[in-house]
Amino acid sequence: MDLEPGKRSVRASELIRQAQEAELLRFTTAGSVDDGKSTLIGRLLHDARGIYEDHLLAVREASARSGQKEIDWALLTDGLKAEREQRITIDVAYRHFSTPRRRFIIADTPGHEQYTRNMATGASTANLAVILIDARNGVVIQSKRHGFIASLLGIPHLVVAVNKMDLVDYSREVFERIRDEYVRFTTKLRIRDVTFIPISALHGDNIVHRSTHMPWYQGPPLLTYLETVHIASDGNLIDFRFPVQYVLRPNADFRGYCGTITSGVVRVGDEVAVLPSGKRTRISRILGPNGDTTYAFAPQSITVCLEDAIDVSRGDMLAHPGNLPWMVQDLEAILIWMDNRALRPGQSYLVKHTTNVVRGECVGLKYRIDPNTLHRQEAATLELNEIGRVHLRMHRPLLCDEYERNRGTGSFILIDPVTHFTAAAGLVIDRCHTHGAVRVSTAAPKKATNVTRHEGRVTPEQRAALLRQRPATLWLTGLSGSGKSTLAYALEERLVAAGHACVVLDGDNVRHGLNRDLGFSAQDRSENIRRVAEVARLFNEAGLIVITSFISPYREDRQMAREIIGGANFIEAFVDAPLQECERRDPKGLYAKARAGQIPEFTGISAPYEAPEAPGLRLESARYSVAELVEQVYQALEARGCFRPESGEDEK
Repeated sequence: MDLEPGKRSVRASELIRQAQEAELLRFTTAGSVDDGKSTLIGRLLHDARGIYEDHLLAVREASARSGQKEIDWALLTDGLKAEREQRITIDVAYRHFSTPRRRFIIADTPGHEQYTRNMATGASTANLAVILIDARNGVVIQSKRHGFIASLLGIPHLVVAVNKMDLVDYSREVFERIRDEYVRFTTKLRIRDVTFIPISALHGDNIVHRSTHMPWYQGPPLLTYLETVHIASDGNLIDFRFPVQYVLRPNADFRGYCGTITSGVVRVGDEVAVLPSGKRTRISRILGPNGDTTYAFAPQSITVCLEDAIDVSRGDMLAHPGNLPWMVQDLEAILIWMDNRALRPGQSYLVKHTTNVVRGECVGLKYRIDPNTLHRQEAATLELNEIGRVHLRMHRPLLCDEYERNRGTGSFILIDPVTHFTAAAGLVIDRCHTHGAVRVSTAAPKKATNVTRHEGRVTPEQRAALLRQRPATLWLTGLSGSGKSTLAYALEERLVAAGHACVVLDGDNVRHGLNRDLGFSAQDRSENIRRVAEVARLFNEAGLIVITSFISPYREDRQMAREIIGGANFIEAFVDAPLQECERRDPKGLYAKARAGQIPEFTGISAPYEAPEAPGLRLESARYSVAELVEQVYQALEARGCFRPESGEDEK
């Protein structure tokens, strides 16, 4: 029975209110060619009643003209003529629909390798990625490529939809084989939530309703999962960042600063710092879409008023004084190259970051990443759709955070200043891992003045005769869990038993005392190694054999240690163990935390380890026992002449 006009208007108003207040989920689809991405979205929109009748009628007619007996669901999103002719997705297509529980924005992205930039564009703002895998083909290279890009872009939730289950007789064994293979791959990525759903997009199995053909699958259908997946905690509500976009001055009595809150929460009365000037003031007023409000949070667009008359302009940023972003001119970033013209190191580009545009240049390409294998490759440039890690230098500082912590202030784009084409999408990794400008050992000025180095009266030869040994520093480097500390202390025990004076400098121990003021930023890690190298040099001058145990992941830092200690005494020993073995051991539980996203920039997982190219010793800890490795090192020290015989007799 029809409702009365008044009741109909109340019902319509209620539906509009629900739609406005419903939580928004942005998700993207990806997969190899012909895996059924567009078909999946078409079926999802149809079964969820997210298609207008006239649009559905047009798709029916287009399907009939192309000889299709049934509706071609892909036509709902494949709108380009070339897409319909070739039956592939070329450009990103966005669709919006809603259910009583949630609103959705879908980005249908292409699967071809040559359209990697399009996939990255569609996934850049997504909360969730749906990666389709054809059940007949299993996990292919593109499946891994899209999983890697989703991880790289910080998408917190991943749904692996194994499609076309109807073509493999809805086989549970096929689904579980694909699931197990992809799980092994995702352990290398930074994705904390992966869900697997067997589907048939063409027939609607497990899309909106549970499939009767797969009673062995006990999980939810795709739409139910999309409606219920928890995304409220995905956003950063801790670090308040408000890039100023516009200064609003409608009259002499009002001055407001407009923009979108990138992250965090702000309240009336909060103290804020205006960056880059650093001046402090308080929020006197917040205006939202509906007028004055007492607080606001990301990603709301607001206007704020300040208590004090401070010079604030477009490109400035408001933040809480106790929680500030980085202000840097040099940073390391991952670039997804989008231009047909290759990256040209040294050329000037425009860097568009939040509401700021500055000049910058790529001063170094660290490596290129193969998305198919995740291996790092030496490269001189980046071509279209390639991904690499670079060192960028801006002409003036940026206010940013690392991307993993804050996607809004940790991302930027490079623009070709001549063509104004978007050359690359960038993700901030760290402030810089090329430490030449901040390295205290050579570049930083001494703070102490009027100091003179004094030489003792005991010569190195006298100490060697006294201790029956020649000094050396054995620098053990390797991944966490490779066995460095275990080997260091076992070797110390062996040397002391043989009558040799030695000392162990362990990474954890020095951070409890000497280096307790240092964190794990690029600069602090470099300073950590510098201090340890200086201490090792002093111990060597005293005639001792020094055994250090530090991950020291960067060749540049280890070279710095060699220069401080001296090449004659420095022995680089690579404790070589595969990442899988180190992760299996995981003595401190660090790898598990890193996989869960609790430890950013963890070496071997989210930060690189630069293995020694020509180490003095290679100690394969996964192949040999600790006792065997100790003997290898002992014999190497002996061959090097570190053990000085007494009274001309051979040492026993």
